[in-house]
Amino acid sequence: MNALDLFLWAIFPYICAVLFVAGLVWRWRTDQFGWTARSSQLHESKLLRLGSPLFHFGIIFVLLGHLMGLIIPKSWTNALGISEHSYHLVATIGGTLAGLMTITGIVLLIIRRIRYPGVRHATTHNDKIMYVLLCLPIALGAFATAQNQIFGVPGGYDYRETISVWLRSLFVFQPKVELMASVPLSFKLHIIAGLLLVAMVPFTRLVHSVTPPVGYVTRPYVVYRSREADVTTSATAKGWKPLDGVQPRDQGRHDAHAQGA
Repeated sequence: MNALDLFLWAIFPYICAVLFVAGLVWRWRTDQFGWTARSSQLHESKLLRLGSPLFHFGIIFVLLGHLMGLIIPKSWTNALGISEHSYHLVATIGGTLAGLMTITGIVLLIIRRIRYPGVRHATTHNDKIMYVLLCLPIALGAFATAQNQIFGVPGGYDYRETISVWLRSLFVFQPKVELMASVPLSFKLHIIAGLLLVAMVPFTRLVHSVTPPVGYVTRPYVVYRSREADVTTSATAKGWKPLDGVQPRDQGRHDAHAQGA
């Protein structure tokens, strides 16, 4: 292992983690009103209604799949009687479907950003950088999966013997850098792009992902009145109508006297 390998697999992950945590603290202390996805639904809603759910549900399933595959040790699934072939089959099929949902969703969202002037003008330089950082790990992950798990050797690459063990070693501050030596380049690039995305989350609109709207499902309904509903709740005279016995020119003096009383 050379100096670059030591930096990428023993130092860079901690730098990204520090940037993520410190960035969240800084963003919360300095820009709470900006802690939002800045919805552009008013500019266009048709593509948003299709692309946003595809992307969000797809990326959630992708993240859950990553957590299950990287955090849960291989010995645990073996103890449960899940064979390596069964695990690989479920992980590949489920990951492919989730990846296709994510890719379709983000492609629709990017087309929406380019096609509709209102959405395009609302897109900042920070948003463009965010889209690049978001698309890189998604594209590299899809390529790595296709190259190694679908069209590669039968059974696919067993990342649970290398990448998973390396990742878990980071949590105990004993990074096993040597395990990354035999990892395919496509997976290495995917990991680097993912770490870089994590580091930049607090500085983009992606910061809203750490505060999901959990309370949305339990909040009370917002009550709207129909246009035909009678909204008059009292018999108080309108401001532009004179009170009984008071001329319009005296209305202001009468109101001032009433307030003074």
